[in-house]
Amino acid sequence: MAVKLPKALTIAGLDSGGGAGITADLKTFHAMGVYGMVALTAVTAQNTLGVKAVQEVDPSIIEAQVNAVAEDIGIDAAKTGMLSSSPIMESVAKVIKRWGFPLVVDPVMYAKSGDPLMRRDAMETLRRAVIPLAKVVTPNVPEAESLSGVSIRNLDDARIAAKRIAEEFHPEIVIVKGGHLTGAESIDVVYFRDSGEFRELRAPRINTGNTHGTGCSFSAAIAAGLAKGMSAWDSIRQAKELITMAIQYSLPLGHGHGPVNPMSWIELRAYRYDAIVDLGNAVSMIKGKVRELIDPQGNGGIATTLPPPYAVNPSNVISVTWRDIEEGLPINVVTRSGGNRLVKYALGMVSGNSRLRALLLISGLSNLISRIKNALTTYEYDSSGDEYRLINSALNEAVRSLGKVPDAIHLTSINDLIIVGESATAVSSKLVNSLLVTR
Repeated sequence: MAVKLPKALTIAGLDSGGGAGITADLKTFHAMGVYGMVALTAVTAQNTLGVKAVQEVDPSIIEAQVNAVAEDIGIDAAKTGMLSSSPIMESVAKVIKRWGFPLVVDPVMYAKSGDPLMRRDAMETLRRAVIPLAKVVTPNVPEAESLSGVSIRNLDDARIAAKRIAEEFHPEIVIVKGGHLTGAESIDVVYFRDSGEFRELRAPRINTGNTHGTGCSFSAAIAAGLAKGMSAWDSIRQAKELITMAIQYSLPLGHGHGPVNPMSWIELRAYRYDAIVDLGNAVSMIKGKVRELIDPQGNGGIATTLPPPYAVNPSNVISVTWRDIEEGLPINVVTRSGGNRLVKYALGMVSGNSRLRALLLISGLSNLISRIKNALTTYEYDSSGDEYRLINSALNEAVRSLGKVPDAIHLTSINDLIIVGESATAVSSKLVNSLLVTR
């Protein structure tokens, strides 16, 4: 029996830097489990600093692209992005009317750098021909100001602008996004034209300059939800969750505005699963030796991090203490007694060397530490400070001194031995082998 896959189309431009446009849209479709298709409207030579050149696609070719996928594969929902000229908009409107799929309009006027992506004389065509076809239209504050004529400084202004856009141009739903406003939260105003109802989407404001592709990914996520048969409101709410995560784990690439990371929607779950499996395998290797690793204060244990950019968050350190293992407690992302120490060490380690993903901590057990040091390449480090800075500084100094990452770091001032490696199973293997050698 054939499986029905949800299918979404992006009608937008190409960002050669990969952060916005169809590349961001396709990443978002894929992350949300939707098959993505493309009708390319323009090619831009673009990076994180700005747009260097633009070549529009002939309107007849844009129509042909949409017709080709609609006739054969089918389109459950679509979104528009960069529509740079009136002829392109007229052709897009024509083909959308022909096929009648749900449409999300991202009224792209400028790149994140501020470079224009729409000709000035096309604004009226956008209002007249494209926005009235939209189920959802998603302007940011400058775009909403251009469409409505309202100066937007706060949420009340955003509500006035959203209502005016809906009443004048007749999309079903208008979302005035709050990224350009100020405050501890990023608040989007959502207006439903048929009911006259306002709703809000709230998320903590994230302090980052890497926001390239935010609007593309958000509108693509709404289209993906519609393609899957979700209600408009559920699609919008899920899109807000996705874009918040994409901004939180944005990518520090280039020298300007780095891109958001819509793939975090699935990558975070996948990497966390892999880390838990890795840690479970590591625990199985050393379970019979755990009793001799437990110190009176319960500081020891084993931890693994997710890869960058996810390793910056303490909740993305998967750790378990020796006491947890001895008591048969399940491996969990929520660390318990002694776990905070493991988390700080792990975050400090990965910030100093992104290839290192796991560590094993033995604390205070002088005789055991001496045995292990005899079998492993160990760097002695005598300093003070919190765990994050200690491990970071020790690793940096060790690499400068030894020319390589050692097997272990011995923080002599607090008598902590930290075995480091690229996986939890790797550090467990180092421990097991060292104990076999020195028994």
